[in-house]
Amino acid sequence: MHLQSKPKLSTFSIVARDPSNADLGIAVQSKFPCVGSVVPWAAAEVGAIATQAWANVSYGPRGLELLRDGNSASETLATLVKSDEGAQHRQVGIIDSKGGVAVHTGEECMSWAGHVTGDGYTCQGNILAGEAVVIDMAEAYERTEGDLLDKLLAALKAGQSAGGDRRGMQSASLYVVRKEGGYEGGNDRYVDVRVDDHPTPIGELERIFKLYDMTLLSREDPSNLLKIEGPVANKIQMMLRDLGYLKEDDLAETWSPNALAALQEWTNTENFENKAGVYTENKIWKSVLDYLTEQWNEQR
Repeated sequence: MHLQSKPKLSTFSIVARDPSNADLGIAVQSKFPCVGSVVPWAAAEVGAIATQAWANVSYGPRGLELLRDGNSASETLATLVKSDEGAQHRQVGIIDSKGGVAVHTGEECMSWAGHVTGDGYTCQGNILAGEAVVIDMAEAYERTEGDLLDKLLAALKAGQSAGGDRRGMQSASLYVVRKEGGYEGGNDRYVDVRVDDHPTPIGELERIFKLYDMTLLSREDPSNLLKIEGPVANKIQMMLRDLGYLKEDDLAETWSPNALAALQEWTNTENFENKAGVYTENKIWKSVLDYLTEQWNEQR
């Protein structure tokens, strides 16, 4: 085994389970391209694994198979490390379907390297600015309100704010699995968003996830529904006109079938069909109105 010939994944990540719905996920950032293709591994109702440092990518599929066979996170980690002659160069965090966590930071991982574990999560990193990176990740995860996605992103941002990977930034990934949580229920990939090469990958990951969230997920708070009437209706019509979806002659003082058809056409163009069900009640999600407004502002 020629470990010294392999590139180093100087990386920080969090692996976690949502106790409210059993979602499992990983968020990771690295000064390494395409980190999402190497570090995160997960299977719904089985477990999640982050393999990094001089990453042994076989830890992913082998670890999930061990978990699937009924091994705990700790048992799985022990088996993986025991059979790996390069284990002291590895870093791996594992969570099982019951929320059990296990983590290994090999003695040969480059400084600073270490980890913090908590109830249903583990944060780990190597070649970091310091211990504060994983400590701040853990604190952000615990104090953030919302679902697993919100908490994972908060942890990732906190790690970067604490200094992150001391070599810099390059790629990031957010991966969450849920039973039949993928597109049309056809697989378990609830969220799989990656930034493979970018000067500020976490910010770019957030931007792409916002589109993913708008297009494929249903996480809206009912309090964010707005009535399409008065100034809101006038604003929507004006923006649809300027964007070429509504003719000048179709502008009206009240919300009209022509305006509704124009809004539906714009919605279909942007792939927000999952947000259109409320239109028949003359309502619109604030997130959709905000996106329409952003698009309109960009054209001005």
